[in-house]
Amino acid sequence: MNYDQIKNTANKEMKQAVESFETRIANIKAGRASESILDGITFSYYGTETPINQAATVSIPEARLLVIKPWDRKNIGPIENAILKANIGITPQNDGEVIRLPFPVLTEERRKEYTKEVNKYAEEAKISVRNKRRDAMDEVKKSEKSGDITEDDRFSLEEELQNITDKNIKLLEEVADKKNKELLSV
Repeated sequence: MNYDQIKNTANKEMKQAVESFETRIANIKAGRASESILDGITFSYYGTETPINQAATVSIPEARLLVIKPWDRKNIGPIENAILKANIGITPQNDGEVIRLPFPVLTEERRKEYTKEVNKYAEEAKISVRNKRRDAMDEVKKSEKSGDITEDDRFSLEEELQNITDKNIKLLEEVADKKNKELLSV
């Protein structure tokens, strides 16, 4: 691999680790209604597994209430069952027209548990970013041995890889801090 390929591959893989972390913590609820809690929940719609937001209107009329209005009323039962099966910690309430998901107020203890979970996921993401750096550094050494890059290029590339790593770890910390502030605000 050449200089730019190594750098670009490492940068892309580290960004994927950050995005994966953001996706993972998006479903940790802060006691406020969020449409993201339905991400990944599907139900059988005419024999096809379909995401809820592709067969219903999802709205947030109040800070702690999510309302799902299926376009076809026959889907209320299957959507409700899919939500129950997903075990998101909220019991759906069905009135025959819409499904309501009331988000409970979080206790202080539960908020702290969520922040620990966010911090654990952040640490796992940091480890992933560092592993990507290590893999890229190994590739740099192989490229130097095979003559694809010079010793000076190796030092420059290692420094750039460290800067990319530092930038992504800082970004992970900022995302985790933002989520933790959201979780701890009452």
